[in-house]
Amino acid sequence: MTEPQHRPPLGRVVVLIPTYDERENLPRIVERVRSAVPTVDILVLDDNSPDGTGVVADELAASDPQVHVLHRPGKQGLGAAYLAGFTWALDRGYDAAVEMDADGSHQPEQLPALLDAAEHADVVIGSRWVSGGSVVNWPMSRRVLSVGGNVYVRVLLGMSVHDATGGYRVYRASALHQMDLHSVESQGYGFQVDMTWRAVQAGLTVVEVPIEFVERVIGESKMSGHIVQEAMLNVTKWSVTHRVDRLRGRARSARSRREEAAWHRL
Repeated sequence: MTEPQHRPPLGRVVVLIPTYDERENLPRIVERVRSAVPTVDILVLDDNSPDGTGVVADELAASDPQVHVLHRPGKQGLGAAYLAGFTWALDRGYDAAVEMDADGSHQPEQLPALLDAAEHADVVIGSRWVSGGSVVNWPMSRRVLSVGGNVYVRVLLGMSVHDATGGYRVYRASALHQMDLHSVESQGYGFQVDMTWRAVQAGLTVVEVPIEFVERVIGESKMSGHIVQEAMLNVTKWSVTHRVDRLRGRARSARSRREEAAWHRL
């Protein structure tokens, strides 16, 4: 990560809220966002929820010009939903896009702190695992899984980010333009790690802001063992690829130095 520097002010910000069967949660989270930061817009990304969440989203949009809806054909995963939201935001000239869960685990009341941090950063992560961060209503097994997964990411990829799997984020539009979004295929945990890794590799400034993460009260978590497994496999693959590329780069540099030395001896 590079040192924080002042960035242009964020004029237009959109909060991206992916939904799948979040009919009860959606009105609550939209109301809280609009109350916490009235200037931001909201884009609901609904994956054709069987429970009628898309209809609720349309009703919210009809009553509030700052709420928008993007209907998607079916359940295609968190990563695909956010990528569609990023494209929507970039096409409409927003200065930043915010990732936020619909279930209330990412508290809108903490969004001002994330936006303030974006004044000096390209990417801001609401972090559970830095000083001041916390989780509420998580069993010990879930804590161990999250902390262990993030330690694994830090060790293998050599990143200083403590919560690379965290999903409460602010991305400047300028950062998204540098992150080759068209090649992102990861989902869930893997998607968040993938985006963090891309930001670090691009030399962007990534800042973590402590948040209190609150486990959902209504509905069921979309997290699964398959998503976690995919993430860890991808991290291993990225680590190996990164190390191989570094070794090849060193070999090329050493060969170039030998050739240059040989040339000077002629």
